[in-house]
Amino acid sequence: MTQAAQTTEDRYALRSVSRALDVLEALASCGSEGLTVAEIATVIGVSKSTAFALLQTLLARSYVIDVRLGGSRRYRLGFALVHLGDRAAADVGVSQVAMPVLRELTEETGLTSRLAVLDDDGYAVAISRVDAPGIVRIASALGQRELPHCSALGKSLMALLPPARVVKLLAHTGMPGRTQYTRVTPAELMKDLILVAERGYAFDDEEDNIGVVCVGAAITNRDGEGVAAISVTTLKSGLSDDDLHALGRTLHAYAERISGMLGAQPQPVARG
Repeated sequence: MTQAAQTTEDRYALRSVSRALDVLEALASCGSEGLTVAEIATVIGVSKSTAFALLQTLLARSYVIDVRLGGSRRYRLGFALVHLGDRAAADVGVSQVAMPVLRELTEETGLTSRLAVLDDDGYAVAISRVDAPGIVRIASALGQRELPHCSALGKSLMALLPPARVVKLLAHTGMPGRTQYTRVTPAELMKDLILVAERGYAFDDEEDNIGVVCVGAAITNRDGEGVAAISVTTLKSGLSDDDLHALGRTLHAYAERISGMLGAQPQPVARG
């Protein structure tokens, strides 16, 4: 890394975050007995008071736990990291399995395809993408949060959730009217999600952007749980309802292929 690049990275680094990560790395490299405040302070090169403050913050979020051993208070990695690790492993695993299939999907349709998951707050987040050939491409950046009620990716995954869970997610994300076609009440959206579940694919039919249509389908694991969704995006102009449903059935078939690789049982798709 060049000195200029190092300087740029340092400028945006938050010291408190870096030190908290140092604590986690120190605990990850120690034995099962953990470390005391004094030992952590020595390892990461801070005062005991700073180390204690960092530990209290991590304790409050369950990233570390404290135990009493031999009369001393010692710290170890917490279970919140297990959840994050499982989620990251699942996302990476789905992406690795899905990418070759996404390439085929883009080659067949000529459209940009994406793979997304619902984050813990209920937003759809794209984690992989295969760009369409040519100059015109319609897709958001990877990692960008999308409102689930007006995205085909979000609706594909919400259709697999219990209604109570959907309502809770919508209460958190909100249901702003992005266009005149956006469904802005849970009751309206629930009717749409019933259709999504029946046919196996979802539409964002100018609900997020006028003139733009997105078609999505959910990927499930062996337990039938929605773990991700795939989508393609195109312009509305010139597309009939038959065209959209044909594209939906194509998405469903590709999503089923990926689901099968994850151990899921095939699900029939209804005719649109």
